[in-house]
Amino acid sequence: MAGLSDLELRRELQALGFQPGPITDTTRDVYRNKLRRLRGEARLRDEERLREEARPRLVFLGILWVKMGKPSAPQEAEDNMKLLPVDCERKTDEFCQAKQKAALLELLHELYNFLAIQAGNFECGNPEKLKSKCIPVTEAQEYIANVTSSSSAKFEAALTWILSSNKDVGIWLKGEDQSELVTTVDKVACLESARPRMGVGCRLSRALLTAVTNVLIFFWCLAFLWGLLILLKYRWRKLEEEEQAMYEMVKKIIDVVQDHYVDWEQDMERYPYVGILHVRDTLIPPQSRRRMKRVWDRAVEFLASNESRIQTESHRVAGEDMLVWRWTKPSSFSDSER
Repeated sequence: MAGLSDLELRRELQALGFQPGPITDTTRDVYRNKLRRLRGEARLRDEERLREEARPRLVFLGILWVKMGKPSAPQEAEDNMKLLPVDCERKTDEFCQAKQKAALLELLHELYNFLAIQAGNFECGNPEKLKSKCIPVTEAQEYIANVTSSSSAKFEAALTWILSSNKDVGIWLKGEDQSELVTTVDKVACLESARPRMGVGCRLSRALLTAVTNVLIFFWCLAFLWGLLILLKYRWRKLEEEEQAMYEMVKKIIDVVQDHYVDWEQDMERYPYVGILHVRDTLIPPQSRRRMKRVWDRAVEFLASNESRIQTESHRVAGEDMLVWRWTKPSSFSDSER
């Protein structure tokens, strides 16, 4: 059957009384399965016809058997009756319920295959230009009616069974708002396969794309972490350089304030203190003062909290209040002993 061409497949189906739709890559396997079932049904009909033709003979033989005192077993007669075609549309016996269940499972199987193929096509380039993987319920019902010749009532019964079943059948029923849970058949707007069926080439290409994407993400993360590490190292180095510059500035300030005090002791300076801004202007050139502002501020803060030989005072100089530094000698060399 796999060797049949599309034209031969169509002729075989038409010969068995089934009018197929367009035969494409997505429907070819479905129509082959349909042809296989139609052939099986035709074979069963032939066997039934032969049984019908042989029934008068069996009746005659049965009567003859009864006449001879050999009644047939009731169980055997019942089994033979079950071989006959039965209309189970509105019957509730075991045989009919099993037959209806088999028909329902066949419908669900066809629906599952159809939705899986459509979802796979959508994932693999969407050659049929589908709007989404969720197939409208009317389109799915029309397809199932063409393939299985099932009525709309049976299709709705299948959807009802999916809604009431707690099993994962691989089919999602969705409404107009796909974020809301569907509870009744009349609210079903479309059906979607939970397991798209994709070809080998599509699976390989998707797996390759996923692998390449993961590798790129890994290298991007690695590059980000490397850049972050370089940035942190640069920041640490700058902080170390700034701290070293601060200590050098503290040393220079101490030398300037101490030299000023020595000059005052030798009557070379008028005041024993020196203005803080004056020291800054002496140590830092004008073009570097903005760049060195943070270093200077840290040095001033360090002296205020960690240097006991320099005292910060406020004096009025030239009519303005000004912060100044005064060098403080040890007690053994205080001014009172001079």
